[in-house]
Amino acid sequence: MPATTPPAPTELAAKYGQALLEISRLRRERNTLARRIDAEGMLRPWQVELLKLQQHLEAQNLRMIVLFEGRDASGKGGAIRRVARYMNARHCRVVALGRPTAEQRSQWYFQRYVAEFPTGGELVLFDRSWYNRAMVERVFDFCTAREYSDFLLGVTGFEKDLTRQGTILVKLYFSVTRQEQARRFERRRTDPLRQWKLSEIDLQAQDRWDDFTTFKYEMLRRTDTRPAPWVIVRSNDKQLARLNAMKVILGAVDYKDRSVDLDFTPDPRIVVTGAEEVALMQAERRRTGRFTG
Repeated sequence: MPATTPPAPTELAAKYGQALLEISRLRRERNTLARRIDAEGMLRPWQVELLKLQQHLEAQNLRMIVLFEGRDASGKGGAIRRVARYMNARHCRVVALGRPTAEQRSQWYFQRYVAEFPTGGELVLFDRSWYNRAMVERVFDFCTAREYSDFLLGVTGFEKDLTRQGTILVKLYFSVTRQEQARRFERRRTDPLRQWKLSEIDLQAQDRWDDFTTFKYEMLRRTDTRPAPWVIVRSNDKQLARLNAMKVILGAVDYKDRSVDLDFTPDPRIVVTGAEEVALMQAERRRTGRFTG
């Protein structure tokens, strides 16, 4: 048999380098999976409590709405999935409405949202809500200045009447920093499994950051009320944001058999009231001359 030529040292070095890179990639994937498993396990006791809350709503024939608002890539969708994961689907719905049709645009603005409201014993989670008009629609001129003004004039009375008639309303705003949003957009752009999440609006969100911030401030300042207060969830850390969002939701209902082993107090580093966020934004503007978040 003819003698085989051994690989050249440079070829061996290249293969060795490739093997090291593959080992490093597999370790990163393993560590990511381990962190994800730990994070999901951390949420499990709270998901059990959410089931108790749902059973209470059913037993008492109560209606509950939770709004998930925030910038693109702020973590709303992931939080909604964790909240709804073990819920009884017959009494829990996630509503994510698309662009209004021509017919819907001719209707009372709130009409298409009201059509999705819960019946007795039901929980509805809105992945974006009527507050589209206060931020996205205004930033991108999808509504007129008059429509925007009319919305801000009418929404507080709408929500006051909603809660007065017995609907439990929780308004969550997921707040992400500009740098973290950019990182998440880049991951969407480069990850084939996430590219579907990247929309034309997303591509403009960073350039329009200051516009979004201005309208966020106006929204919080004018629609944070005693019957329907805003709760701000700092969402740079997705896992902590999900956990604390669950705590806020659970704290909105005095349900039976609440665990005595869990601390239901939201982390003040993650959760602040709408009024506190407005005050922080005002202080930042006085200090730097502009809003930053």
